[in-house]
Amino acid sequence: MNKRPLHKKLRDDFFYLLVLLFIKTLRLTPRRPALAFMRLMGRLTFLAARAPRQRAITHLAQVYGNEMSAGEIKALARAVFIHFATAAGDVLRMPNLIRNDINKLVTTVRGIEHLDRAMKTGRGLIMVTCHFGNWELLGAWLAQNGYPMRGVATGLFDPRLDKILVETRNSAGYSNIARGRGTREIIRTIKKGGIVGMLIDQDTKSQGVFVDFFGKPAHTPYGPAVLARRLEVPIIPIFMYLKNDLTYGIECQPPLALVKTDDEKNDITANTRKISDAYEAMIRRYPEQWVWMHKRWKNQPPIEKRP
Repeated sequence: MNKRPLHKKLRDDFFYLLVLLFIKTLRLTPRRPALAFMRLMGRLTFLAARAPRQRAITHLAQVYGNEMSAGEIKALARAVFIHFATAAGDVLRMPNLIRNDINKLVTTVRGIEHLDRAMKTGRGLIMVTCHFGNWELLGAWLAQNGYPMRGVATGLFDPRLDKILVETRNSAGYSNIARGRGTREIIRTIKKGGIVGMLIDQDTKSQGVFVDFFGKPAHTPYGPAVLARRLEVPIIPIFMYLKNDLTYGIECQPPLALVKTDDEKNDITANTRKISDAYEAMIRRYPEQWVWMHKRWKNQPPIEKRP
């Protein structure tokens, strides 16, 4: 095995220590000043991160080009960066939010009766959200309010930073299942009557199908659709969105009307499309709160060759 070059190790060690110092400083700072600083960081990142900025603008123009001017699209892209800097500030300060009662921060909760009704069956369920609003804080709120959930997530590039994030989740009361390696754990959790939270709004290496997303085919993981069919459990969309006063709202939607016929392949595609449609409808309401800088449409279906 080749050892990593010394300069790369020193670079990563320095970055790790810088992140640790940054987190500790944020946790010692009251929420409003901390978020004001993070929002400033979001503006600066928008100016400095050329490639992500351009991707966000390109994707927003692709969707809203007929509705917005170039200036409005650029302003919306900037708002995306500011939003996620704000959300990151709350995630990094999560122990503070829990210690001070996270329910004080969540001022609107709609539709939670759908989740309660599904839990009363004792059969378990799949809860889907997306990289929207503040999905990490959503997991914390659910755990703190008595909903036993586990989230399926991809690890961070640095194992030490990933450890910090996993420990933050654990301290909030919800645990992590590593994406790609935890299928048995997901099934075991559902069969015990628990909740498994999944996000499938990104173009990843997971097995999936192409479904329409904002008018263009997007490769979408079909894990929730497969599990719901085989375990006969519901899929419930739920989202946490940031409000103008920097509090949060939660919207839990009714279980999706899943299709089940003799054609399993078509059913899985149809049900994956239903999840994606739920995402799209929520993102259209709060477009500044979704990750437009992600390469969502990177992979496209192969072009059929005409004879």
